[in-house]
Amino acid sequence: MRKRNVCVVITARPSYSRVKTALLAIREHPDLNLQLVVAASALLDRYGSVVKYIEEDGLEITRKIYTVLEGENLISMAKTTGIGISELASVFDDLKPDVVVTIADRYETISTAIAASYMNIPLAHIQGGEVTGNIDEKVRHAITKLSDIHLVTTPMAAERVIKMGENPDSVYVTGCPSIDLAAEVKANPVLDFDPIKKYGGVGADIIIEPGKYLVVMQHPVTTSHEHAQEEINATLNAILELDMPTMLFWPNVDAGSDGTSRAIRIFRERNRSNKVHFFKNMKGTDFLRILSNSLCLIGNSSVGIRECSYLGVPVVNLGNRQNRRDRGANVLDVPYDKDAIIAAVRQQMGQGQFKSSFLYGDGNAGKCIADVLAVAKLGIEKVLMY
Repeated sequence: MRKRNVCVVITARPSYSRVKTALLAIREHPDLNLQLVVAASALLDRYGSVVKYIEEDGLEITRKIYTVLEGENLISMAKTTGIGISELASVFDDLKPDVVVTIADRYETISTAIAASYMNIPLAHIQGGEVTGNIDEKVRHAITKLSDIHLVTTPMAAERVIKMGENPDSVYVTGCPSIDLAAEVKANPVLDFDPIKKYGGVGADIIIEPGKYLVVMQHPVTTSHEHAQEEINATLNAILELDMPTMLFWPNVDAGSDGTSRAIRIFRERNRSNKVHFFKNMKGTDFLRILSNSLCLIGNSSVGIRECSYLGVPVVNLGNRQNRRDRGANVLDVPYDKDAIIAAVRQQMGQGQFKSSFLYGDGNAGKCIADVLAVAKLGIEKVLMY
């Protein structure tokens, strides 16, 4: 029996961690053949290219495609989506996958979904059915309607997908593959490396001791991208006043990221003696180990909602980027306001570590996803299921 060709498309820095264990499980599955395509901002060094980490993990990249149009604004996002559709269509025509796998809700992700759908290639979507209240939610739901197999992270997400009219037999609650990595870290949380020596970065030469530092990861919100600079400034001013060793990570490539980046650079130049060190990217397990040993995560990244809920890390979640997403008790929501951020961080530091939540999975999602992709009905077979 011929192995089923599974083409997984990675289009952004966070996507690799979100699917790494599934990639490894697909590669090892006796009935599957992995075709790995890396595209868009996942290839760009300025946003933390993940190619190095993919290769270190022993995975072979089948194709690389460059699709990001410079600009970090709404026009460049729309045009990048169009370029992605065109380039991915050529790749799919060449590789002839039996099923394409796309992840989450970014604008590059919908390029994958559109290209596969118009080429009559069955599409599997990881992390469908979640809600956030911004443009990402629209993209996520649009991808759901283009998809044939739904690999969702929570029972609530499964209910939403089914309510959107999808066949319940095509919806599988697998959990989130990133929780698999969090489970590895939780089993061995020791911070056994120096982040600055290992990853470089720029900024203050801070001493990073377990339980004595903060982490910041804040992205622009595409529906209010014009406020990105003032929103990150509120956070930067808060951490300056908190006066604690802090690791700050670079934003995603989105409309407004130029404003976020500009504010970070200005802050860095004006506060050379502060306690903040800036990083572009880290290997997934290293980043989770940094989070696990921190006092608190500040920002609006979904890592605070997903992985940190499993790790029990206190989170101060800013603004509405993660609005309405299922969350654990570890998350405290506040607006982009310096004083509110400071008060929330101090409250969360006083709480200490939270009990681990299994809301987004129990650490076995990668294998579950591979098993589903090996047996799920595709193409005309799926149509006959209705």
